[in-house]
Amino acid sequence: MASSLDIQAPVDGIFVALEAVPDPVFAEGTLGEGLAIDPLGDTLHAPCDGEIVHCARTAHAVTLRSVGGVELLVHLGLDTVNLDGAGLELLVEVGQRVEAGEALLRFEADRVARQAMSLITPVIVAEPAGWRLASLDTQRSGETVRQGEVIMRLVAPAEAAGEGMPTAPVPRATREVTLGLAAGLHARPAARLRAIAREHDVELQLMHGETQVEARSLSRLMNLGLVAGDHVALMARGENAAAALDDAERLLSEAEADDPATSAVDVPAAEAGAGQLAGLVASQGLAVGPLHHYVAALPTVPQFGDDPAHERAALGKALESVGHSLKTALAQAERSARSSEAEILEAHLAWLDDPALRDAAEGYIGSGRSAGQAWKEALDGEAEHLQSTGNKLLTARVADLRDLQRQVMACLGSAPSVPQIPAGAIIIADDLTPSELTALAAQRPAGICLVAGGATSHVAILARARELPCLVAMGTALASAEGEMAILDAERGLLEPQPDSASLEVMRERIAERERARGSARESARKPATTHDGRTIEVCANVAGGAEARLAAQEGADGIGLLRSEFLFLDRDRAPSVDEQRDEYQAALDALGGKPVVVRTLDIGADKQLDYLPLPNVPNPALGVRGIRLWASQAELLDSQLRALVALEPLDSLRIMLPMVSGVGELRALRQRLETLASELGVSRLPQLGVMIEVPSAALCASRLAAEADFLSIGTNDLTQYTLAMDREDPGLAAQLDVLHPAVLRLIKTTVEGAAGRCPVGVCGAAAGDPLALAVLVALGVDELSVEPSRVPGVKASLRELDAGALAEQLSSWLELDDGAAVRAQVKAWLEAPVTA
Repeated sequence: MASSLDIQAPVDGIFVALEAVPDPVFAEGTLGEGLAIDPLGDTLHAPCDGEIVHCARTAHAVTLRSVGGVELLVHLGLDTVNLDGAGLELLVEVGQRVEAGEALLRFEADRVARQAMSLITPVIVAEPAGWRLASLDTQRSGETVRQGEVIMRLVAPAEAAGEGMPTAPVPRATREVTLGLAAGLHARPAARLRAIAREHDVELQLMHGETQVEARSLSRLMNLGLVAGDHVALMARGENAAAALDDAERLLSEAEADDPATSAVDVPAAEAGAGQLAGLVASQGLAVGPLHHYVAALPTVPQFGDDPAHERAALGKALESVGHSLKTALAQAERSARSSEAEILEAHLAWLDDPALRDAAEGYIGSGRSAGQAWKEALDGEAEHLQSTGNKLLTARVADLRDLQRQVMACLGSAPSVPQIPAGAIIIADDLTPSELTALAAQRPAGICLVAGGATSHVAILARARELPCLVAMGTALASAEGEMAILDAERGLLEPQPDSASLEVMRERIAERERARGSARESARKPATTHDGRTIEVCANVAGGAEARLAAQEGADGIGLLRSEFLFLDRDRAPSVDEQRDEYQAALDALGGKPVVVRTLDIGADKQLDYLPLPNVPNPALGVRGIRLWASQAELLDSQLRALVALEPLDSLRIMLPMVSGVGELRALRQRLETLASELGVSRLPQLGVMIEVPSAALCASRLAAEADFLSIGTNDLTQYTLAMDREDPGLAAQLDVLHPAVLRLIKTTVEGAAGRCPVGVCGAAAGDPLALAVLVALGVDELSVEPSRVPGVKASLRELDAGALAEQLSSWLELDDGAAVRAQVKAWLEAPVTA
């Protein structure tokens, strides 16, 4: 084998240093070392001799493997995956051998340049296979290079010092370590051990008794079953062997700090009694039904394969594809400072690159299995090994392994249908994606209980929209028997498996009573909601699109107070087109038949992320680029949304609402942009433009905003978290994160007073559906409440029983109380007090 490998420029162009590539996945070296070229030609050529091991389905990237095992990724442009092959032509196929300079793919340069983010083409050492990058002159950035010119040089793992001369000895070091990890050597520290070997560029082995395993193999490390107090030996080979052993010893010998896998789950807001389990209320309601444990079905794959070589290539392609997705997600998690998520993704990547798992899968392929079936059986075997250790933490990692199993199989087969559930069942699951919840809700379960999740997650929002009782963040595996009866009280936050017959009967009567009250409320839902003291409050609906807008109309909503447009952008690999957006928004307008429809412009960032739109890495994402702040970096994305909105009919019914506004300057800039786009499209009449009050500065400047906005809408979820400096995604803070905290109420009062006589004020946050909070909001003077469609009749009925003026007289003294719990107690007592003549 040659001692060095020259990498040639795949195309004429301009040299670009990798760190200057405007995509953090490449610039931060997530996919590997390398460089980039801004091409001046229309064909990419092989950078060295090798075998094609992967061709992107969308024809924008090719990976080839050299004789020495080095894998090189040639990736045409940035975000070119979104072209879906348009303007691109692959000239090679997987398994084909090519020589340096042979054409790989041809592209229509003008078309790709117009439709993609950039033509800059990274050339990445995706798998160095032990080779080292010896020559890469980043000082050439900006210079012209010619196709075929050497741009990088790699040297073999043990390059000879000279012909016939002995190689220099590779440094080698050993270390004895006593394991200090309280939970033993589980997935996260095993993945970190593997990362240490890579960071220091050493071969790292761990020895326990007669067993010796490579740090590269996550499965073999975990299957050692090591626990705290076990003695192990570490051996490292490489120039940085001593430094690697220092890091490895520190990792293995010290107790874990704040490991989410071992730390206790925060006590939920509710306190469970004997035989009960507690969780956070994501969607209120009551239910009785049999418990059903939901596990997502695996993709369907062929059981047998015809050609082992073809199946091995297919497996490699699937592993590479999933690896790319995981690395992208990891980079995004690191940019957003979501350390726990990043650790999980690192462990998944380690498993994906585990030679033992791949060897097992290829062994099954050799016996006739298809690539998908081979991967399934390999991970089935690994899951059995983990379960057999008896280590609860390792057993808990089986869910992660199943997730990785599902992802790779999805690349090799067809998507499964959602499993059928028993009618009226209470579903128990670790977590659900929005699409899974939507599919399950169609089967009409009685309720949902999730081990994970958050009370303000998208799943929670969808559950509330469907009036489906739901508890989240239950924090423990729900080991109740399949099919046994249970009571779900998603008002107090409790699940009670195996209740006695008396408890079942009491709960069934409560449910029947609620149904009677709901039926009565629906009969008058289309009538105005006028309080006892004569104030008429608009009750609108929060929706995700046209389908929910139709439901809102059926429930008697006075309009749409919040259409969350971000749901159009989630769970997809590219942004929706102008036409797709216009169709969805128009469906909402059509459903309401002339009543007002408020569409919030794209609100992502913090807890809402898009895989195809990586955001900058900031220490606190909740305080980073969100809502209207996206305008500076994603102008075209938001322009497309405005173009879709001004194309709607009738525009008199449309309201456009801007999220995360902190001052009047942002509103002015957006209005000017809206006017410019409307003029370009020949639209003379503009829809109303309003802003959300979500940050304290907006509330304190409400009078200035109201002077230029057509309406204000208070987002109580974010206003509460920013006022109290409490993350609304943290279950441990749920009990304190109360909109009725005097500080939050003072800001709402300031907003209403600032807008008085200038523009109306609504509330579209979760507080609008809270029976106690909505009474206070109306007493403070808000003009509109917006809730989930199913809650519209009940909210209207509650308002008709409210004397807002009398309640307002009490509020001034309650604003002097200590906290939200104290205010909530006073409001509850006042509302429940008997009316005196």
